[in-house]
Amino acid sequence: LQRAGCLQRCLGRRLRPAPSAHRASRAVRRDFERREPYNYLQVAFFKLKKLDQAVSAAHTFFVANPQHLQMREDIEKYRRMAGVKSDSFQDLEAMPHWEAYEAGVQHYDADEYLQAVARLEESLSEALSALEECRALCEGPWEDEEEDEEEKMQPGLYEAIAAHYIQVLKCRQQCVLEIATKPGRISATEDFIPSHLDLLQFAYSQVGNQTLAAECAASYLLFYPTDEPMLEKMKQYRTELGEDAAVTARQTIQHYVQRSLMEKKLIYYAAEHLGETFNDPDLWTPDELIPENLKEKYREDQEKQKQETLNVEEREKRGPLPFEGIAVTMDSQQMNGTQRVVFDRVLTESECKDLLRLTKAAGEAGDGYRARRSPHTPHERFEGLTVLKAMQLAQNGDVEWRDAKLLLQASEKSRKIIESYFTPGKKLHFSFTHLVCRRAVDGEQEGRMDLSHPVHADNCLLDPEGQECWKEPPAYVYRDYSGILYLNDDFQGGGLFFTEMDAVTVTAEVRPKCGRLVAFSSGKENPHGVWAVSRGRRCAIALWYTHSQEHAEQERVKAEELMEQRAVEEDQPDGDQGTDRSSRSSSEPRAPSRASKPADQRQKLGLDRKQHPKVLRARDEF
Repeated sequence: LQRAGCLQRCLGRRLRPAPSAHRASRAVRRDFERREPYNYLQVAFFKLKKLDQAVSAAHTFFVANPQHLQMREDIEKYRRMAGVKSDSFQDLEAMPHWEAYEAGVQHYDADEYLQAVARLEESLSEALSALEECRALCEGPWEDEEEDEEEKMQPGLYEAIAAHYIQVLKCRQQCVLEIATKPGRISATEDFIPSHLDLLQFAYSQVGNQTLAAECAASYLLFYPTDEPMLEKMKQYRTELGEDAAVTARQTIQHYVQRSLMEKKLIYYAAEHLGETFNDPDLWTPDELIPENLKEKYREDQEKQKQETLNVEEREKRGPLPFEGIAVTMDSQQMNGTQRVVFDRVLTESECKDLLRLTKAAGEAGDGYRARRSPHTPHERFEGLTVLKAMQLAQNGDVEWRDAKLLLQASEKSRKIIESYFTPGKKLHFSFTHLVCRRAVDGEQEGRMDLSHPVHADNCLLDPEGQECWKEPPAYVYRDYSGILYLNDDFQGGGLFFTEMDAVTVTAEVRPKCGRLVAFSSGKENPHGVWAVSRGRRCAIALWYTHSQEHAEQERVKAEELMEQRAVEEDQPDGDQGTDRSSRSSSEPRAPSRASKPADQRQKLGLDRKQHPKVLRARDEF
């Protein structure tokens, strides 16, 4: 209470007339943690023609938001600008302990142990200093904007004091996560402080300083006293130094561990008797410190989490694929989402070539687009062909029957794959099938900032600002699943990407290639867009499916009737043309391909809101 009162008096003297007027909201504090002000600063400095400050602000923001694509593009532009100095690209909020830590680890990995020792010692010292600063900021009134006024009220003085102090203690405990989280990362580095000591003890032993190596080992054992490899190291160091040599842990580490354990003991007492909750940030907390009833609750939570995992696995359980040789290259987990999957080897190279031949007719006849400017961007030309139009062109002799038939077969094969994977036993009907090509317009790609297809969802109106997706017309609300079957990869750009509801945080990307099928549910859980096609021509079959038979694609029914009519004609004795190798079914077995696991991908898209309106309608083209 004395500390809180002292703090209030200091604030009163420094921040007149009322300290409360200067308190920042949680939202503002969060923006500062994400370095959002630097995003505004770089624009302001640029408009003021202060390039060096603009570059520094941009770089500072980008360090904490490395996946923000708009800022990445801005930085690339700055690099190409005349008069911009390379030393202007500096992090104005660089964290000394992280710079030293990363340099130390690099030296350590390169077996440069003398340099590693110097930088790791610097990192440890700076980290402990940053920890103290963070702990000091935990003092003061506790603000939780998400609680109601009634929930904030405490029944009495002592309870109020206890509640306040426990919040301060929990805040202090969480500081280790703050210093262990690198700017731009979500998760903290586990065992950040102990890992320094582990690295240092080995590095010191390699440079021949066994005394300091033993000291670091003893310090590490304060965190993990039963760690067998480190205990073996200690025996080795004692043998080398002599049994009479005094080996003790560092005073700073002893103080750190003792203080942390005392705080944990108080917090766990409050959790046991006062109904508080506590997420312990440390892996090294001794088991005996946790009260028995909390251990039981922890086990129950673990069991509940395990059951939830089993339920998810049950929901994710898929039916067998109806064709051999098809590989699941990426599943929902690997794509950081739900109801997403990528299949490979759905088509052969020859089948892709046959379908690409059909796309030439799309450019000449098509379904109304006729290679005009894309409806989404002036930098690309768009060509589209429906299944019915393809059959009509075949009937007129403008395209090969086998190519038009292959379009029907490939799309049907995709439907069976998606149905068996996502909804085994529940019929999926075609909603719309579109053979689509996008061609980059030569001479119009310089400085291009837009997308080939803006971020959208397929059965609802995406509202990124409101974090909503409205399932109402003019959206195609009856669509349940979507798919894209790629035909080529000899172009630049044009990849599919998924985002969160904000339409800017990229969670997964899919690179097109012949025979690759990406499928996903059509709702708000899968907002997606297409990167700009900056060179060449990208072709794919876009597919949408519905469980509703009344919304089944009628053009496809007519196309199938034309196909059956053609088959009847071919069955006549004088019309027997034999079997063409290139017209074989695309559902023949093929050799399996090896699945590859992508790294976790989370990016920030710098979308121009002028190019990307607040509410985007789901289109009929990918």
